[in-house]
Amino acid sequence: MKGFFKSVLANIVAIMIIGAFFFMFIVMMIVASTFSENKKPHVKGNSVLTLDFKTHIIDSPTEGDESIFSFAEKNKTVLIYDMLQAIKNAKTDDNIKGISIETDGLKAGMTQLDDMRSALEDFKKSGKFVYAYGNAVSQPAYYLGSVADQYYLNPAGAIELKGLTTEILFMKSFTEKFGIGMEIIRHGKYKSAVEPFLRDDMSEENREQTSILLNDLWSPKAHKMAASRKIDTASFRTVVDSLYGIIPDLSLQHKLVDRLIQKTEYDNILKKKLQLTEKDKLNKISFTKYVRSFDSDNFGADNQVAILYASGAIYNGEGYNEIYSNNFVEEIKKITENKKIKAVVLRINSPGGSANASDEILFNLQQLKKKKPLIVSFGDYAASGGYYIAMAADRIYSEPNTLTGSIGVFGIIPYFKEIANKNGLNSTAINTNANSNMYSPINGVTPGGVSILTKSVEQTYKRFVHFVAKNRNKSFEQIDKIGGGRVWSGVRAKEIGLVDELGTLNDAVAFAAKQAKMSDYKVTNYPKKVSKFEQLFKDMDEDQLSTRLIKNKIGADNYKIFEQFTNPKLQSRVMMDLPFQVKFD
Repeated sequence: MKGFFKSVLANIVAIMIIGAFFFMFIVMMIVASTFSENKKPHVKGNSVLTLDFKTHIIDSPTEGDESIFSFAEKNKTVLIYDMLQAIKNAKTDDNIKGISIETDGLKAGMTQLDDMRSALEDFKKSGKFVYAYGNAVSQPAYYLGSVADQYYLNPAGAIELKGLTTEILFMKSFTEKFGIGMEIIRHGKYKSAVEPFLRDDMSEENREQTSILLNDLWSPKAHKMAASRKIDTASFRTVVDSLYGIIPDLSLQHKLVDRLIQKTEYDNILKKKLQLTEKDKLNKISFTKYVRSFDSDNFGADNQVAILYASGAIYNGEGYNEIYSNNFVEEIKKITENKKIKAVVLRINSPGGSANASDEILFNLQQLKKKKPLIVSFGDYAASGGYYIAMAADRIYSEPNTLTGSIGVFGIIPYFKEIANKNGLNSTAINTNANSNMYSPINGVTPGGVSILTKSVEQTYKRFVHFVAKNRNKSFEQIDKIGGGRVWSGVRAKEIGLVDELGTLNDAVAFAAKQAKMSDYKVTNYPKKVSKFEQLFKDMDEDQLSTRLIKNKIGADNYKIFEQFTNPKLQSRVMMDLPFQVKFD
């Protein structure tokens, strides 16, 4: 027996030692990685700045918080602000002779693509070249790459050029068939977020706004691609409608590309452009490395413009990688109290979410505005709650393709009385008051509950319109007329007065600095990117591990739906949310 206990104790000690060594190994790897990332890369002369398939363009620092255990994930993230600064810097950098776009499935939003394309157009004015090469090219990658002086495609490649679409799943008959009830309360004839539960087809109002919006988003892109490739508009439409890009020979015939060549031949073309022989080494530098190579001057340390990123859906409580009211309000207060920060740019890329959380965030932004200039910049989305929190702004900049507005409110409450009864489940409630059991998963919402929730939705909508009218200097009736839950493109939002200017994040930063009367300044980001040490302990959290496992199994988009039903932190009776999302893929 004594030998048995010795053996068990020895095994326990061995496991603890192995665990300690493993933990130390992880820590050492993190330290080495941190030093490597902080080391300033050297930009060699005669270099080509390269956008490759590993580069993932993100809108905010929190989007780049990936698990340190995700060894299979090799993408490198670059903030869109840094990306635009890099292209601007490369224009006058003697070491950079040109830019090569070598990405097939570019990960970036629509507004980010527009900004990068415009920056590349400006870069070409320097006389430096922009070339592009593709294999199986996605629509976003081709949209960006078409700006190039020359576009080359693999002889066995393809270009997925097809236009935009959005598909909405209607579930009214499905929920009725399986006995799932939906108590729905909304304000706004265009508030179509709840429409899939009310109908089996699309309403005319929803069809109207969706059709106009898709055409507003696609037409400028089609025009830019056609102009860059020197194709007339009618011919380009035929090319897209007929999917000619899928066939390499047809891509060449219809001028989508200049030549069909292998990657090695493309590299030799770059070498020839740089006056190198085929045996010489081609110096390529990625955007991730080039961004880290910039000189870091300290002249603006006491004069800062803070970019506060509001990226993702808006929720109550605490959390990461989205907009959680508690965490976000803390960031606002940090910025408010920091005397070195002289102006703030609120970068919004959000489809909305909880009405309560949005209201709390707006209040704290209004307090910040009393002390410092607050300029707002819109990304891909600034809709519903995302637009609501912008109402503290001194000035609003929108991208032409931003999904903007969606000034409307709704509530949706599922219940399962019919399906429960069919399966022999019944419930009885004993109450002390008329509406003590206001909501039951089995019986749904009481008539008194429906009445008060309807009033809550109406009151929230009026509060929404009130703040919009006040910020946009319009009457309640004027905002109500263009509200009602309708979604607008940035261009149309500018026409109807929902935003002040069409411009990029960089434009908003420059204006904020001007408002604070600063010519020399430093740009700082909030919230800060999570350090690798913080990420280590975050990844070891039980909830984080289970979240990552489920997300990997069902996908990020499906996980968001799953969370709405399983995470109590994300539940809110009244929502300000976008009815749909448009993906340019």
